[in-house]
Amino acid sequence: MNGKIAVVTGAAQGIGAAVALALSRRGVAVAALDIQADQLAHFAEQHPGCYAHAYPVDLRSSQAVNNAVERIEAEMGPIDMLVNVAGILRMGGICELSDEDWETTFAVNTHGLFYLSRAVARRMIPRRSGTIVTVGSNAAGVARTQMAAYAASKAAACHFTKCLGLELAEYGIRCNVVSPGSTDTAMQRQLWQAESDVQKVIAGSLPSYRTGIPLGRIASADDIAASVLFLLGDDARHITMHDLCVDGGATLGI
Repeated sequence: MNGKIAVVTGAAQGIGAAVALALSRRGVAVAALDIQADQLAHFAEQHPGCYAHAYPVDLRSSQAVNNAVERIEAEMGPIDMLVNVAGILRMGGICELSDEDWETTFAVNTHGLFYLSRAVARRMIPRRSGTIVTVGSNAAGVARTQMAAYAASKAAACHFTKCLGLELAEYGIRCNVVSPGSTDTAMQRQLWQAESDVQKVIAGSLPSYRTGIPLGRIASADDIAASVLFLLGDDARHITMHDLCVDGGATLGI
C-alpha cells in the first residue's frame, strides 16, 4: 500500500479515524473527510506523523462532494482507495421518528455514500484500478428496535456497494462491505448511561430481541480497521461484492 492515495470519510473519530491512521502507518497518503472541521484538525494534531490531509466536507451535498474529489486529485494525485465510514444514528421508534430524523439519516448514510462513490468511481474507471470499502452495520441484516432509520439506511448502503462492485468488476475495481457489530466508538457510547453498560451489550437483551456477543467483548475501532485494510489489500485481490461481518458472532452467522 506504500505510496498509494486513499479517501476516508468520517475520519475525525471512531472507525474512520482508526482506518485513516492504519492506512497512514502503511505509507498511504490519506484524504481525511468529515463534516466536523475542528475535530478533523484535532486528529491531525494528535498524530503528527500521520500522512493525513484534512478535507472538511458535507457529504449530503453532491456538489460539495464533487468539488472535494476534484481538489483531492488535483492536490494529492489519483485516488487508489475509498473507504466510506461516515454515518449517523438517530434512535427512536418508527411511529416517533420525525421526517428530519429519517431524511438526515439517509442523507448521510446512503445519499452521501452514493455521491462520493460515484465521483471516485468515475475517476477509477479510466485507470482500470481501485478498491472501495463501505463500513456498514450488522443491523442491515437483522431487525432492530428503535433503529429502523439506521438499519434501513445501512441495508441500502450495503446493497448499493454490491451493485457498484458488479458494475465496476470489468474494470478490475473491487467493492466490498465491512459490517461491524457493537464497537467502542462515540456512536456506541451515546447509547450507554454508564461504563458498565458494555456488559449489557455483551449479555444481550431479550426484551429488545438482541442476542449477546458470543466472543464476550465488543470490538475496538482498530478491529474494524484491520478488516477494512484486509479488503483493501492485495491479499483480497479476488474478493468483491462481499459483506464481511465483524461482530463477534452477535448475528449468529446470518
